[in-house]
Amino acid sequence: MARISRKILALGAAPLALTGCMGAGAPIPSASTPITPSEAQMGAQYHPQFLAEFGGAMTGTHAQYVEQVGKNIAVQSGLGNARESFTVSLLNSPVHNAFAVPGGYIYTTRQLVTLMNNEAELAGVLGHEVGHVAARHSQRRQQAAQKNSIFGLLGAIGSSILLGDSGLGQTLSRTFMEGSQLLTLKFSRSQELEADDLGIQYLGRAGYDRRAMGTVLASLAAQNSLDARIAGRNASVPEWASTHPDPASRVQSALAKAGAAGAGTGVTNRDTFLTRIDGLLYGDDPAQGMIEGSTFIHPELRLAFTAPQGFYMVNGTSAVSIQGQGGQAQMKFAPYNGNLETYVRQQFTALGGQNSTLAPAEMQRTTVNGLPAVYGTARVNNGQSQVDVVVFAYEFARDRAYHFTAIAPAGRAGTFNAMFQSMRRITQTEAASIVPKKLQVVTVARGDTVASLARRMAYPSAQEDRFRVLNALGSGDTVTPGQKVKLVVRGR
Repeated sequence: MARISRKILALGAAPLALTGCMGAGAPIPSASTPITPSEAQMGAQYHPQFLAEFGGAMTGTHAQYVEQVGKNIAVQSGLGNARESFTVSLLNSPVHNAFAVPGGYIYTTRQLVTLMNNEAELAGVLGHEVGHVAARHSQRRQQAAQKNSIFGLLGAIGSSILLGDSGLGQTLSRTFMEGSQLLTLKFSRSQELEADDLGIQYLGRAGYDRRAMGTVLASLAAQNSLDARIAGRNASVPEWASTHPDPASRVQSALAKAGAAGAGTGVTNRDTFLTRIDGLLYGDDPAQGMIEGSTFIHPELRLAFTAPQGFYMVNGTSAVSIQGQGGQAQMKFAPYNGNLETYVRQQFTALGGQNSTLAPAEMQRTTVNGLPAVYGTARVNNGQSQVDVVVFAYEFARDRAYHFTAIAPAGRAGTFNAMFQSMRRITQTEAASIVPKKLQVVTVARGDTVASLARRMAYPSAQEDRFRVLNALGSGDTVTPGQKVKLVVRGR
C-alpha cells in the first residue's frame, strides 16, 4: 500500500474506462494480425494507470535487462516488425505475476523474476503474455463479459500467469478488486493454455530451450505450495479465486509440448541471467508497506495491524487485502474531511454503488490503541446467502483516516474483531528499523552445502525450504562448487 496519492485514489474507475474503448460487437483480429492502431491507442491509454496500480515501473539495469529479453521474444510473435512495437515493464510488485494488455504492453513483477533461474524462463513468461496479446484474449474476454454483466468487464484488462478469476460477483465485488494484485481478474482455462503454447513456440523461434515454460511453471507451483504451507492454509488458491489451471496442473503439459517440439537444443543463459538480476529488491518495498508474518507495517504511514489467524495478506498499491475461508477484507484510505461518521457512511455508499442505499444499521464510536475510531455493520443479500459488511475507520490526523472493509457470512463478522483492535501507530524508531530484503547471487564455494547456504537466508524459519524453491532444487538435490545460487538477504 503506497503513500497517499490522488493518482491512486482515481484508479477505481480505470477498468471501466478501458472497457469503454472496446465495442461489444467489434471483430477480433487473428493471432497473425499485427497490432492495430486502435489496439495501440488502447494500450497507451491504460498503460500509465496499470503501472500506478501495480507499484510503478522500475528503472535501472534490472529493468533494462527485462525489457531487452521481453522485446527479443515479443518480435517472434509477428505482432510487430520492430522491437519498438512493444513496451515491456518490470513492475515494483511483491507478488509472483505477469500481465499483458492490448497494444503490445507486457509486464512482469520483480518478485516473479526473482523466482526464475535462467533467461529462457524469463523469455517464456514474457512470451506467454505476448501470446495473450497475439490471440486477442482481452478482447474475447471483454466481449463475453459484456454479454453477462458489467462486473465481468473488470477482468478484461490483464492476464495473470498464476491466478484465476475472482471477486464476489455482486455489487460489492468491484471494491474488493480495486487495489489488490491478488484480485485482478484473469483469462479462461483454455486461453491460459493457448498462451502457454504460443510462448513455447516463441521460445523455439528465439533459440531458447522450450522446456523453460514448464520449469518456470514448476517453480511457481512449488512457491505456491510453500507459501500456503507457511501460512497454514490449503496449497491451492481458494476456489473462488481460480477458474483456470494452476501452475502445478500446467507443468507436465508444458514439458510434454516442449519435448515434442525438440526441447533441449536451445540455450538457457543461466549464469548471465543470475548475474543480471543480482541485487533485485525482494518481497515488499518499505515505501509500500511490508508484510512480516501476519503483521502489516508501513514505515512511512506509521501504522501496523495484524491479520486474523489462518488468513493471509496481499499488499497492493492502494490497499492491503486480507483473505481467508471465513471472509475477506481490505485496509485502505479515502478522502477525509475530519468527520469519522461521515467517512464511514461514504465507504458504505461507495461499496453499494451510486444507486445503492447500502448503509450501516447503526454506528459505534470507540478508541483503538489511542486512535479515534468509528465502525458500522450492514447485512446484505449476496445472491443465495446473506453477508455482513463492516467498515471500521480510524483517524490518524485531522485530514487523514484509514479503514477496513470486511465481508463475512452473516453473523460471523467477529472473525475480524482482533484485527480491527490491532490497528496502531508505530514509533519513528520502529519505522527506521524496517530494512527491505534483496536478492544476492553467490557462487558456491568448496564446503558449502544446501543447509549452510540456507542459513544465510533472511528468514527466521523454513530457510532450507525457501532456498530450495528459490533455486529450483528438489528435496534430494545438492549444490556444487562454482555453481551460482540465489539468496534472500537483508540490505538497503
